[in-house]
Amino acid sequence: MVIQKEKKSCGQVVEEWKEFVWNPRTHQFMGRTGTSWAFILLFYLVFYGFLTAMFTLTMWVMLQTVSDHTPKYQDRLATPGLMIRPKTENLDVIVNISDTESWDQHVQKLNKFLEPYNDSIQAQKNDVCRPGRYYEQPDNGVLNYPKRACQFNRTQLGNCSGIGDPTHYGYSTGQPCVFIKMNRVINFYAGANQSMNVTCVGKRDEDAENLGHFVMFPANGNIDLMYFPYYGKKFHVNYTQPLVAVKFLNVTPNVEVNVECRINAANIATDDERDKFAGRVAFKLRINKT
Repeated sequence: MVIQKEKKSCGQVVEEWKEFVWNPRTHQFMGRTGTSWAFILLFYLVFYGFLTAMFTLTMWVMLQTVSDHTPKYQDRLATPGLMIRPKTENLDVIVNISDTESWDQHVQKLNKFLEPYNDSIQAQKNDVCRPGRYYEQPDNGVLNYPKRACQFNRTQLGNCSGIGDPTHYGYSTGQPCVFIKMNRVINFYAGANQSMNVTCVGKRDEDAENLGHFVMFPANGNIDLMYFPYYGKKFHVNYTQPLVAVKFLNVTPNVEVNVECRINAANIATDDERDKFAGRVAFKLRINKT
């Protein structure tokens, strides 16, 4: 025999719910007395307070082992890479001489990039250093902060400086300038106390033929030792990286040319096939003439 469960009316359900929320006979709120709720809240207050204190203490202890100026681990950048400016998507420098908009974006980026290199700013913020040797600034037991930086004046970039240049870094005439810079690595003595320079070539035989002639600034793509070591963003507040400008004079028009530039230094490997940017950079150059 099936016993049917008595259905409760809507009013009964409401009354039961109201009694669950507050029972005036037992003085229980949602099934618990005030004392029971107080013990539960106290438990969670102590529990989460303990977790917060333990996390805060752990973070404080860990932060005592970290320097504000030098990263504790920097082995990922043991070998500096190279990059180009203007910074473009996929490292493609494409110029259409008859289309101002195609190269004006590059010019605007270079204007902003080179502004800190203006001679007046460099003379105000940085030192005139002795070429051919590292500009070391040890702490010697006392924090030597901030570190001074050596001047790299915009005029050193010659015909690629963009100063009073009606050709807009050569982009309006099909002789563009591309700037090469080395990524910063803290406390890295680039060159191992020997001279170093940047060289550029066409990646394949047909690229070499289409690349044509080019000139470099400073001469021979030299990078002086006095711009090293780099002590970090917080220490070297006015540091400006040395640049090498490459001005391409007669690239074959309407042809995509693959260019590779690399730095020649005693302690920078450029033949690691697992890292295409270790001491080198490859980019595509195309000058369109219609």
